[in-house]
Amino acid sequence: MHVHPATEDSGLDAFNDLPAGAAEARLLECLAVPRWARTLAAGRPYPSRPALLDAAGAAGADLTDDEVDDALARHPRIGERPAAAQPGREAGWSRSEQGGVDADDPVLAMALRAGNAEYEETFGRVFLIRAAGRSGPEILEALNARLLHDYTQELAVVRRELTEIAVLRLEKVLAGG
Repeated sequence: MHVHPATEDSGLDAFNDLPAGAAEARLLECLAVPRWARTLAAGRPYPSRPALLDAAGAAGADLTDDEVDDALARHPRIGERPAAAQPGREAGWSRSEQGGVDADDPVLAMALRAGNAEYEETFGRVFLIRAAGRSGPEILEALNARLLHDYTQELAVVRRELTEIAVLRLEKVLAGG
């Protein structure tokens, strides 16, 4: 393994040293957008973790509408976690990211189901939010507020939320998770 003298970050060094295809595969676990993954893999080596995370955020801001839709197809509805048997790092991350949504609260679950249905009818896509660090009631409040957006406003929010999730997942990759 080549050691990058400018860093003392073994996770970043390992990522920088991956073959291009392996780096892209790791990035696709964070965000299922091939162009995003190729852009970040091609930008290696990164001098620091913040430089990589900033690049990931900047590349996420440029996602096309189709790329957003393709990436959303891999995310479960809020309150509907992937089955425990569903394989893959991405499914495990989704389960843990939605940990603040109390599956044992039937009123919250019903409100989230109704909100998800209204959102999908209004915007034609699944409601996406960076659930990590947010409680179920906070997520429901954000869902209800976002239902008041027009399509363009909401697409900008979805792109930002999707990118925030990708950056959080990339941090986990760098940490060896």
